[in-house]
Amino acid sequence: MKVEIVPGCISCGACEAINSEVFTMDDIAQVNEENVTGNEDDCRTAAEACPVSVIKITED
Repeated sequence: MKVEIVPGCISCGACEAINSEVFTMDDIAQVNEENVTGNEDDCRTAAEACPVSVIKITED
């Protein structure tokens, strides 16, 4: 699974609240790619919870 943040993040923190090992906030959300494996369900949940739909998931 590949997880990326596309332009448009409003820094609401919803993704980080779901899993702070995968998603961290700087000015905008960042993905810690090395922590995606094992946290796929949280990544999908974060993508669904994102109010501006900027978390994009590509399944392997």
